[in-house]
Amino acid sequence: MPSPAAPSADHPLSLQQARELLAGLPAPTLENTEVALHEGLQRVLGADLVAPLDVPPHDNAAMDGYALRSDELLADAPTRLRVAGQGLAGHLFGGELPPRACLRITTGAVLPAACDCVVPQELCRLVDGEVLVPPGATRRGAHVRRRGEDLAAGQPALRAGRLLRAADLGLAASLGIGRLQVRRRLRVAFLSSGDELRSIGQPLDPGTLYDSNRHTLWAMLTRLGCEPLDLGLLPDDPQRLQAALLRGCEQADVVISSGGMGVGDADHLGRTLARLGDVHFRNLAVRPGRPLACGTLSCAAGRQVVLVGLPGNPVAVMVAFYVLVRELLLRLMGTEASPQPLLRLRAAQALRKRAGRTEFQRAVLSRLPDGSWQAHTTGNQGSGVLHSMSQADGLLVLHHEQGDVASGDWVDFLPFDGLV
Repeated sequence: MPSPAAPSADHPLSLQQARELLAGLPAPTLENTEVALHEGLQRVLGADLVAPLDVPPHDNAAMDGYALRSDELLADAPTRLRVAGQGLAGHLFGGELPPRACLRITTGAVLPAACDCVVPQELCRLVDGEVLVPPGATRRGAHVRRRGEDLAAGQPALRAGRLLRAADLGLAASLGIGRLQVRRRLRVAFLSSGDELRSIGQPLDPGTLYDSNRHTLWAMLTRLGCEPLDLGLLPDDPQRLQAALLRGCEQADVVISSGGMGVGDADHLGRTLARLGDVHFRNLAVRPGRPLACGTLSCAAGRQVVLVGLPGNPVAVMVAFYVLVRELLLRLMGTEASPQPLLRLRAAQALRKRAGRTEFQRAVLSRLPDGSWQAHTTGNQGSGVLHSMSQADGLLVLHHEQGDVASGDWVDFLPFDGLV
């Protein structure tokens, strides 16, 4: 497959240009598999889920009260109706409802065929075994859930390609469906590189630090519903990096690396990718996250695997994942990658911003006296300050053409909650 057209692999692309290029990358074939209902969360539905029955399966009461015939109600005076029995949820009223009578009924109970509405119990008075229904208290069809009004038998309840959420599992359960056809998980191999990095448990020599990126990537991939494959921590060695990338190419659908994306002598990823496949871009007009590469690796049997080369700084890794890579992976998983909704709120402080790049600043929300929301930054916005990502509620989004922001200006905010 030819590479998506780009002005130049080294030319900094806007975030929107990068998204358009990623939309043209090849998607893998993900076979269907069957899983138990409780294993379906965050899986992609592989086939339409068709309702085998009507929901609800019968006309039923939407409130506690009295079921009756609307044509027996008086328009200008209270109506007196004899209580002929009761209908409880899960228990049918087996008799015939005589004229000028009603049925005491609870929420969810089957509505007798003779009745066409329910009057809430708080609107009635019970006097000597009769119910007094005031004029206008109910009407035909009021407080009744009709058979099949939620779903009709034979209709798709959920469409193939849906990323299953908690409500979807409950919907399947309400249809009596205990097993689901889902696509196999997208396999994403990931690695960190850098001579300065150490794994947890190793001693820290002068000038070294613990690798956090692999653990962050594992968590973000797992939460998204992917199958993460850890390729390990690699030194700045082009041969070992190439071997790891090829191993990921054979084992996974996507390969993600962190580190080695600069232009220094020890930054080998870009050059290695150029040898193994096609580079679509290497720089973004984004802060943090400018040195970010994307391309395709050529594997055995002509198979192509998407490679994303993330920066080494921990915050840049997370920001790039949330604002760009997440959308790519959702599409490769076979689901619709709808953009994350942005909240509109006020900046609690003045922010310096250079037009011509998209900037993301970590921020914390607070409530103003008028009930509206504002956001103030977590302080130091350095891309190595990982603690700020734990403090923040989300990211202030300062768009490509936007300039400086004054205190009190309206800005866009991307909340962390909701990112799958």
